[in-house]
Amino acid sequence: MFTSVSGRSVIVTGGSRGIGKGIARVFVRAGANVVITGRDEAAATACVEELTALAESGGSAGGSVSYFLGDVARAEDCAAMAATALERNGTIDVLCANAGIFPDAKLVDMTVADMDRVYATNVKGTMLAVQACVPALARSGRGRVILTSSITGPITGFPGWTHYGASKAAQLGFMRTAALELAPMGITVNAVLPGNVATEGLAELGEAYRASMEASIPAGRLGEVDEIGYAALFFATDEAAFVTGQALAVDGGQVLPESLEALSAAGAP
Repeated sequence: MFTSVSGRSVIVTGGSRGIGKGIARVFVRAGANVVITGRDEAAATACVEELTALAESGGSAGGSVSYFLGDVARAEDCAAMAATALERNGTIDVLCANAGIFPDAKLVDMTVADMDRVYATNVKGTMLAVQACVPALARSGRGRVILTSSITGPITGFPGWTHYGASKAAQLGFMRTAALELAPMGITVNAVLPGNVATEGLAELGEAYRASMEASIPAGRLGEVDEIGYAALFFATDEAAFVTGQALAVDGGQVLPESLEALSAAGAP
């Protein structure tokens, strides 16, 4: 049995939709007091209403959720995010640096602006969010930083995502040195690497697209956003205090086969 995280203060950047929303939901159900961040007020409001209803219906161990509007690519917004979480919840125990963007652009067509935009959110935004929260995480005595990276970049590649893949690999380079620097402060730094996960936008791409994605996964299905949240929750527990600088792929075995033929030989449906 893991030690409860009930009552702990958690920030989830990019927490109003997709994987971030799944992470926030898992922590709220576990009783944590969560501040989600994002740039879309309508999405943030809807997420808070949904997760608050979950908490009030008895679907959580007493957790709460609120939102902060800001852009992680701006240092002043990250500082205000940390100050807001401290004002509302008294401390910061966990930072889930999840905010990320993934616009599609082939390398031969990609502009410098495309590159800068992805790196500003995915890399600089991660670093600024962590930097802003370090003092409070150190005071917590059980500070946890959990990055949402990806299998794309660190392990695999996908056409149109050279900038995205590079940014996700960069997060892991940051993670390893940040883990070294922050260990003396009692802060761990780890990363979750999601594979193909069912998010709100997936339905718009059609059933044929989903089926093709599922065919590449040994588990035979897409991941659920909450399953990424469970991995983040583990890294946040007291029992994970001796785990730092590590990257955990949560992908249903997607990176294992060398080809679709390997899946067929294994008897995949």
